[in-house]
Amino acid sequence: MKSSNMTTDYLKHLPEVSVERALISVSDKTGIIEFSTQLHQLGIQIISTGGTARMIRDAGIPVTDVSEITGFPECLEGRVKTLHPKIHGGILVRPGKEDHARTLKELDIQPIQLVIVNLYPFRQAVTDRPGDAEHAVENIDIGGPAMVRASAKNFENVCVVTDPGQYPEVLDEISSNGGKIRAGTRARYAVRAFRLTSTYDEAICGTLAEMISASGMEDNRSEGQGSFRDGWHEVSGQDKTAGQREDAPDDDKSGLEISVPVYRKLRYGENPHQSAAVYGNPDRYIDCFHGKELSYNNYLDIDAALNLGSDFEQSSGLMQQDDALCAIFKHSLPCGVAVAESTEEAWERAFSTDTTSPFGGIVLFNRPVDLKTAKSVDGIFTEIILAPSFTEEALALLTQKSNRRLVRITAWPDGSDPQVRSIAGGYLWQQADSGFRGEKREVVTRVSPDKEQMASLEFAWIIAKHVKSNAIVYVRDRRTIGIGTGQPNRVSSSRIAAQNAVQYGHELKGCVVASDAFFPFADGLEEAAGAGARAVIQPGGSVRDNDVIAKADELGTAMVFTGARHFRH
Repeated sequence: MKSSNMTTDYLKHLPEVSVERALISVSDKTGIIEFSTQLHQLGIQIISTGGTARMIRDAGIPVTDVSEITGFPECLEGRVKTLHPKIHGGILVRPGKEDHARTLKELDIQPIQLVIVNLYPFRQAVTDRPGDAEHAVENIDIGGPAMVRASAKNFENVCVVTDPGQYPEVLDEISSNGGKIRAGTRARYAVRAFRLTSTYDEAICGTLAEMISASGMEDNRSEGQGSFRDGWHEVSGQDKTAGQREDAPDDDKSGLEISVPVYRKLRYGENPHQSAAVYGNPDRYIDCFHGKELSYNNYLDIDAALNLGSDFEQSSGLMQQDDALCAIFKHSLPCGVAVAESTEEAWERAFSTDTTSPFGGIVLFNRPVDLKTAKSVDGIFTEIILAPSFTEEALALLTQKSNRRLVRITAWPDGSDPQVRSIAGGYLWQQADSGFRGEKREVVTRVSPDKEQMASLEFAWIIAKHVKSNAIVYVRDRRTIGIGTGQPNRVSSSRIAAQNAVQYGHELKGCVVASDAFFPFADGLEEAAGAGARAVIQPGGSVRDNDVIAKADELGTAMVFTGARHFRH
């Protein structure tokens, strides 16, 4: 408590700061002319760099170039502008300290009390020109973060402004407070500044790691040498526990680091009494262009749908180039999925899986939505429709309902982002279950699935990955006909999936079934075969695999082992 009180007293007793000089160096020049005009009218000297200085000067506002202060020109194509003692000395000085004041006088350095900086748009540069490493690297800001951090460190004496949205508050405070900025404002802005540089570095780190991985330049040094860092965690190459994955975080030597910007505050979380927000950059993948803002639960549903759609987009041989996929989700679980030659047919086939659950759910298409499809989907209430695009005729119909969100899919996730989940007292970290690469397909029974059955097994295997375990998925002809999810045992999931199929009029005889994990006993297989399944796909790996295989042979059921599990707990 003593330390906390000391901190509080320190902040309370910081003085207000009179603003005499402002340094402006911005990439995003939104509102900068209006802001500079009012600073000049308040009698504040403006110092600026490069294009920002030219823009201010062209507007008729007096401005001093940084090169006039430093006596040194900008160089290296603008890479070096503000990295100079006369700039950073002016930002970092503590005028109240006698030795600092003496140094300022000796070196002819003038204090700077207000620093307005925003950074090169690194994220935007990567988005605009994906794969262009040189363009990405040139958009890594150096001088900007250095000034932001210096100003934030010295918030005792400097106010750092990093966003055009802060301009009105700063101007109002200076003009209404005798030309001074309060300590509380400076402290708040310093926190925001450090958050900015943290997320900026995080974006650079992640992008460079992706570039290195894509180029095949990973460091393949043997155990006991060095470490790597991918922006989320640090892994030492020494003293690994037996059986530990090479890419798992070494908890004895590192901490989990997550730093992403606030994207949007949400009205509430899963329930109205829970506050919530979304962080990061979901607009990399989606654009909600019609309807109310997305809710916490909407984001969960959309994430589930996007990841399933991505698995289908990346699957080789399962879909033809023009095939249409429709996936219907409710409470982040698929309740109907189908592939067909048109989006309308895909919708009808997916919807027929379960005609009750889709009410109030979300619908994903991997192809543009046309008017026929829009009319079919419009027959029930759907909260969200996601698609790469919509025809004008479809939009004219679908936008008539204001309580329906329409979302464009701008990119498919690639499964590269790690997953982090909170638990009591800590967090769990894991790599994303990013796909099916490297899996085997081993027929372990006397009977082998035919070509049509194999295609349906592959389809069912993808769906099972996105169903909560114990997951049982019945499929016929690239469409779901029964889904069992979230049961404490596999037999119950099989029974529920079969009962739902019968309830909604589907013929189970001759279908195929996927199980997201092995059958620990033969009874789960018996339940599926008894319902009508004639081919099964599952990971294998149970100590009773031989018993399950023997039962499949007895029943004349084909069985395929994948050697990999896709389990959602």
